[in-house]
Amino acid sequence: MHRFLAVLLLLTTSALAQQTGVDTPATRDDVLQLFSVMNIKQQMRAIMDSMMQQQKSLVHDMARRKNPNVTTEELGRVDRIMDESVKDFPIEGILDDMVPVYQKHLTSADVSAMSAFYSSPTGQKLLREMPAMTSEAMQASYGRLQKQMEAVAERAEKAIKDNEQRKPGPKPVPKSLQN
Repeated sequence: MHRFLAVLLLLTTSALAQQTGVDTPATRDDVLQLFSVMNIKQQMRAIMDSMMQQQKSLVHDMARRKNPNVTTEELGRVDRIMDESVKDFPIEGILDDMVPVYQKHLTSADVSAMSAFYSSPTGQKLLREMPAMTSEAMQASYGRLQKQMEAVAERAEKAIKDNEQRKPGPKPVPKSLQN
């Protein structure tokens, strides 16, 4: 009798969970609605702009270290190239690529709960503050990132030099064999 009640309870709980969307995968519309509530396009743009400013600073510092005579005009050209690349960044396509990932990992109930949170005053505050928090976090880690990028650049340069030294090339002709 107890087994029967346990199985009945399990089946009833499972059926209720499916009816309430707990196990129902999120639909494309569910995810797109979440993206809308989160203002994800604007969030992505703001974060990308912040990241680009950080990258520009890193590139400027590295360029000045490599070539102390680099001009403001040359750095400006690099900045314009970086700005153009951000303008062409395919946010819509990336969001389309993200939808199936969200669907894979989130149920309809998950998305509904997230939408409710991000619609709340606290969720909206988090969304408003996220770009500033990201920017400040990046500024706080700037020195660490700069050291890491310099170390990677040095290793890459060393590897290139080592590779060039190993390349077989024409061997110098001894003076005794010349003429």
